[in-house]
Amino acid sequence: MALVPTLKTWLLVVPALALLGVVGYRAGGHVRHADDMPDSVGETPVALVAAAPMQAQQLARQLLANERGNAIASGLPLDIRADIEGDTDLFAYAQRLQLQAANGNAEASWMISRVYDYCAIYAMDPGGYQLDNALLTGLGMTASPAMVQARERVARRCGGFVASDGLGRQLILTQRVQAATAGNLAAEAALFADGQPLQNSPDYRRGLVERVRESRDPEAFMALAPAMGQRASGDSALNGLVAGDQYSELAWRLGACELGMACGPDSVLMNNFCANGGICSQDGGQDFATFVYDAAVSRQGAGKMKTLVEELIKKRKGR
Repeated sequence: MALVPTLKTWLLVVPALALLGVVGYRAGGHVRHADDMPDSVGETPVALVAAAPMQAQQLARQLLANERGNAIASGLPLDIRADIEGDTDLFAYAQRLQLQAANGNAEASWMISRVYDYCAIYAMDPGGYQLDNALLTGLGMTASPAMVQARERVARRCGGFVASDGLGRQLILTQRVQAATAGNLAAEAALFADGQPLQNSPDYRRGLVERVRESRDPEAFMALAPAMGQRASGDSALNGLVAGDQYSELAWRLGACELGMACGPDSVLMNNFCANGGICSQDGGQDFATFVYDAAVSRQGAGKMKTLVEELIKKRKGR
């Protein structure tokens, strides 16, 4: 599983992607320390970083929880997916989901995995994450403001998590296996996309894709999408399905948006691509579909893309 979005290089906002090589990006576990900083950055960003002792981080978390008091709703919404959008405190949201997940609620387990996936890069090193934001701001590149704004939103929403929470690949996989085995289709699709399917036979792979398509579940569509692009090109089990070329992954993502996934300019989807993947729209008002047709699909390819999306979301006979 990638902690950053898996869109290929044909979805390019190159300046933003280039910035990821400059900051201490943590998806691979590397943490940039203050003495690694280039001299040209100046001393001010370096002075912003102070590695707080673990005890201090835990104390800060306790004080933050006390400060929230009764502001945190005691229950969960009927649609527990909804709270991941907006300005939700995702640490508190995950806490509210934990009891439901422990009682076998597959949807709650899935949404916890989404929170962990979204917050993992921040949680690996909150102080270093903020330093990277300062560095990006200081670089003054065209792509910097959008990426910094997206990363600051992640930091605000994920601020309750600390490194000792262990957010990372293994914890996310564990949570998704729990959700998938309890019956959540989106989690099952995500495991397949992560290269960790519940089964790996051709019949299972094809059957899973068909189950996702027939479910019309936008979360399952989005979770499956990374497995349906170029990675699927050599899989004969997926012949005849929307799979195997550069348009397919995007078609599944756009299908998810058509089916009701939050894909607006302030959605987790757009925020995640920019903050954690460096793929940022320079027009802050663009939703995902507009961004795709503007930045990733040629005029000649737009018709094909729309045809693929229509094929994915059209209702089958009797369904």
